[in-house]
Amino acid sequence: MKIYVCVKHVPDSAATITVKGETGIEEAITFLINPYDEHAITEAHRLKSIFSDAEIIAVTVAKAAGENTLRSALAMGADRGILVTTDERLDSIMTARALHAAILSDGQPGLILTGKESIDAEGMQTMFRLAHLLGLPAATNVVSIEPQDGGVLISCEKEAGALEKLQLGMPCLLAAGKGLNTPRYPTFPEIVKARKKEIKQITLVKLDLAEADSRVELVQLEPIVENREPRELTGSPVEIAAKIVRVLKEEARVI
Repeated sequence: MKIYVCVKHVPDSAATITVKGETGIEEAITFLINPYDEHAITEAHRLKSIFSDAEIIAVTVAKAAGENTLRSALAMGADRGILVTTDERLDSIMTARALHAAILSDGQPGLILTGKESIDAEGMQTMFRLAHLLGLPAATNVVSIEPQDGGVLISCEKEAGALEKLQLGMPCLLAAGKGLNTPRYPTFPEIVKARKKEIKQITLVKLDLAEADSRVELVQLEPIVENREPRELTGSPVEIAAKIVRVLKEEARVI
């Protein structure tokens, strides 16, 4: 059985992001594997111990530097990787099409795992678009996966911590949430072995994808400007607490 894990090459959230031009960023910073995707790879590694014939294939669509992210996935347990190279900034529609074509050119998936979102775009669209193209059932924010005959019993975390249990036939696409597991970080020998594992590279052009009828185009990036106005709240503890509640309700509007 082939378990495909879709991963994304993203900027480190701890890095200082500098906007470059209208729609770009300064890329002389640390890039890494999308944190939610680490949960997906870790789960694939666990499931491989259950499905003895399983092979884990990490797939990404990125610039050539995305190979580093695939090497991280290989060190975490993936058996091989597929890198679709492009210098274009793809929206979720074309990313899903590229992943779809790359996966089908490699084999038939028994299971597809992704993270529930990426920390850069936070669009949460690609996994659903990919599932639609493959004609597969999909679920997101998955926090438990229990294999059953011909399928899986899963739990998805909903609002306010509620859990929704679903039974899906396989193949299916599951998007991992943080509650699914604790990512397994590779040992030094695993990192060394990952350097020798196969990564197949395909250019986006060679996939010969049809143009989508619609698309999302990034028009402009702007750095967030924080305007803080310190304010002293005076009075008794009860009065201060009441003022804080009023500010949170009427000004911040978070409660």
